[in-house]
Amino acid sequence: MFQEPDGATPLDPDEMLGLKFKYVTTRGELDELEQANIEDGLSWVSRRRGGSVFDDGFIRTLHKKLFGDVWAWAGEYRLTEKNIGIDPFHIPVQLRLLLDNASYWLENQTFPPLEAAARFHHRLVQIHLFPNGNGRHARIATDIMLEEMYDHPPIAWASGFNLQADNERRQNYIAALRAADAGDFRALLAFVDTPGY
Repeated sequence: MFQEPDGATPLDPDEMLGLKFKYVTTRGELDELEQANIEDGLSWVSRRRGGSVFDDGFIRTLHKKLFGDVWAWAGEYRLTEKNIGIDPFHIPVQLRLLLDNASYWLENQTFPPLEAAARFHHRLVQIHLFPNGNGRHARIATDIMLEEMYDHPPIAWASGFNLQADNERRQNYIAALRAADAGDFRALLAFVDTPGY
């Protein structure tokens, strides 16, 4: 089992069996494989025609495109309890509720673009759809929402840092998500609105 950074979700042994590269033994090797897959997935995002970020099928397909070369279960909702996230049984309903809410926010201009993005991102992470890759998937899905639905530039999530690495930017991001879990979105709004936080 790999040493996970703070805020990351440990995989259970059954989920580890879904790793397509059995020679991988370190977190660094896994990160490298996942990053290459994410780059391919981002290329798919830029080439695709159709598919709304407010559609649960698109949300699953996006995860599969970002992680499917590395994990056999990519794009499938998790079936196990984690240190974060809702009961797996409730994932489909809670995701549908979030997507309907986000569509409503857009149609009714409920929030400015970055606040809608912060709330959308937070809830995606909080639901924790998949066994792994939830933060990266949620950041990319949020940027797609901003660009395609709000015609707004993407968020500078990493702001020159590797958000997967243990650094101050990641610590601020995790702290902002935890504050939002308690209903206080101020730190997350500052994070998404201010490069470098």
